[in-house]
Amino acid sequence: MQASQSGQFHIRKVAVCGAGVMGAQIAAHCVNAGVPVVLFDLPAKQGDPSGNVLKAIAQLRKAKPAPLGTPELADLITAANYQTDLHRLAECDLVIEAIAERMDWKLDLYKQLAPAIKPGAIVASNTSGLSITRLAQALPESLRARFCGVHFFNPPRYMPLVELIPTVDTQPALLDALETFLTTGLGKAVVRAKDTPNFIGNRIGVFGMLSVFSQARKFGLSYEQVDELTGARLGRAKSGTFRTADVVGLDTLAHVIRTMWDQLPNDPFHQVFAMPPVVEALIEKGALGQKTGAGFYRKDGKTILRLDPEKGEYVPADAQIDESVAALLAERDPAKRLRGLRESQHPQAQFVWSLLRDMFHYSAFHLAEIADTARQIDQAMIWGFGHQQGPFEIWQAAGWRDVAEWIADDIKQGKALSSAPLPDWVFNGPVNEAQGVHTAKGSWNPTAQAFQPRTGLPVYQRQVGAPRLVGESSDLDAQTVYEDDAVRCWTLPAPHPSDVLIVSFKTKMHTLSPDVLKGVQHAVDIAEGSFSALVIGQLADPFSAGADLKSMLPLFESGGPGAVEPIERAMQDMVLRLRYAQVPVVAALAGMALGGGCELALHCARRVAHFETYLGLVEAGLGLVPGAGGLTWSARRAAELQALGAPDAPLLAYLKRFAFPIAQATVTTSALHARQIGYLLPSDPVVMNRHELLYVAVREAHAMAEAGWRPPMPSLFPVAGRDGIATLKGQLVNMLVGGFISEHDFHVAATIAHVMCGGDLDPGERVDEEWMLAREREAFLGLLAHPKTQERIMGFVKTGKPVRN
Repeated sequence: MQASQSGQFHIRKVAVCGAGVMGAQIAAHCVNAGVPVVLFDLPAKQGDPSGNVLKAIAQLRKAKPAPLGTPELADLITAANYQTDLHRLAECDLVIEAIAERMDWKLDLYKQLAPAIKPGAIVASNTSGLSITRLAQALPESLRARFCGVHFFNPPRYMPLVELIPTVDTQPALLDALETFLTTGLGKAVVRAKDTPNFIGNRIGVFGMLSVFSQARKFGLSYEQVDELTGARLGRAKSGTFRTADVVGLDTLAHVIRTMWDQLPNDPFHQVFAMPPVVEALIEKGALGQKTGAGFYRKDGKTILRLDPEKGEYVPADAQIDESVAALLAERDPAKRLRGLRESQHPQAQFVWSLLRDMFHYSAFHLAEIADTARQIDQAMIWGFGHQQGPFEIWQAAGWRDVAEWIADDIKQGKALSSAPLPDWVFNGPVNEAQGVHTAKGSWNPTAQAFQPRTGLPVYQRQVGAPRLVGESSDLDAQTVYEDDAVRCWTLPAPHPSDVLIVSFKTKMHTLSPDVLKGVQHAVDIAEGSFSALVIGQLADPFSAGADLKSMLPLFESGGPGAVEPIERAMQDMVLRLRYAQVPVVAALAGMALGGGCELALHCARRVAHFETYLGLVEAGLGLVPGAGGLTWSARRAAELQALGAPDAPLLAYLKRFAFPIAQATVTTSALHARQIGYLLPSDPVVMNRHELLYVAVREAHAMAEAGWRPPMPSLFPVAGRDGIATLKGQLVNMLVGGFISEHDFHVAATIAHVMCGGDLDPGERVDEEWMLAREREAFLGLLAHPKTQERIMGFVKTGKPVRN
């Protein structure tokens, strides 16, 4: 690791030791972020010495969910082995060990690696729960100050949480440098944990799973009932508990449970860590979950079966949850919801109250041991286990004192999983006075007996609008310039540039309703009058799910396609207003940017995209064509690429780059995939951390204005004409005859080809935007009148899923 003249450390290259699932996927995410990486493993017994790594890299291309932003990124991972390539460690500023969870294997590897590690490099273990202090003992004293734990959660691309675990010897400055790299460089959400077994996330999360096992047996609930009760209705991952266990792998779950049983003999909840007999039985049968095709659940054709532990066989997973319990879980008032669950006599409600009580009890009892503050426990559960709220948040929102008394009463009556009392700080002192562990001053640190503010690490000054926990104060001191029911125009406080206006949408899924279209135009007016630049962006995903179909349907039903034409024209007017605005307009993209949302982004002067941005002109899936300038933009961009590349090459070769993704309603799988297709330009920055998106976008817009940005001038551009239409239609005929598309798919795709090629014109004839936009409107409204398109739209509005016809 190198230090700059300012004293900051830069991690320029990473080594990952261990090419198993986690190691390979950590390496994959490094190349996602543009960080060069060397992936090591044992030498292969035959062939290429790095053959084991090469196989792991090949597997990355096929893995689901995709660990790579694009499959081609696999080529950027350097394959290496411990026998011939240890010298490559001298190139690396960060060395991450990610081999199997065997202490003896890790210690042996460290002795082998240590002599080759670059002076000043950080060394870290990705262990999920082994002692970092003990691992450090295998390293020379000169390396111990640069060693720590860095626990990624699986899958590394998608799970935000990384736990950072120092030893008493770890240099604080290097820990800060690593947290900065993980946060900005890889887009992770970092929680610092103490060096205790399973750290924070797995310690609390796996205890919570074991509590579910215990309480489900007690209340006689089936696995599918438990998953329904502990999934989205409870603000957790929709897969619930047992489906999640199947996805994780029962062998992996068993390893973490054994670690807790072996390493926590004095934990008052130790009996909960006993291996559930059903898990042991399934592992003995080789039923490890999703990867073996059976676990708690098994799929039989399209039928989902679940294990009946009494019979030892799979039965239909069709048990339901009680309507009264469902109503309690839907209660929006957290105090009423929790009180209702506790007071209900229904076993399903008692089950939910019991598992929440267990989580509150365990988290409070062990807070001082495993974490510095209550914030770290809540964040670990949100970022590492997909919970909407952490245990302390739920407790505090429901009324701190009341819930504390309920827990204490259950402990006294022997209903809790342990007789261990709640800590004194729960009932006395600052927490009792504040009615919770999270306050505007900070989160409760039981060791310091004080509320501790969030870290002041400079990297977090880049985050705009990052979510805060219940009880915390917002750090977003924004100034509202204009607001109505559809949009809000606002600016960031100093030290952010004050000359950049931001407009955000207030509609559900940030759809483009008629009022949003007006609001965007008004935002451009405000920006041109009083600001230097405009950013279009949201504080929460998605960027925009596109046009508001529900608002169009009543108009269509009452007046037919003609009644929709004004909205269609307004969409086109809006994107042209953005393209020719007299200030630079930057789209800050994250999550979905579909249909009209994608077209809006394409017409901005620049786009800044979070890595997990999913762009697509998807109207063909509804039997329509993109009607807000998407086809016009694609035709013009194809002409620009021809002029920039090989002017003598046929225009159609460039047009196909856009035509087939549009006809197939392709949605990009990452920002890098969007760049491949051409929806993002090489000049459009990609950021890894979602919460840094507006920070970067605002500065990008400010820099463009400072550089004297000017909008493009309207100009004519060539189109492929009737020859291009004929060629594209010929390829579509082959797809139709081959059974790859339906008759209506063919009709829609042929219409797209007609518009993108400019209509019945000579090849190379030059047209303007208005010509192309008129073709778009005609095609959009014509398809809207088609019965099969109407069938697709109605089906989508009712079910949220595309209809194939």
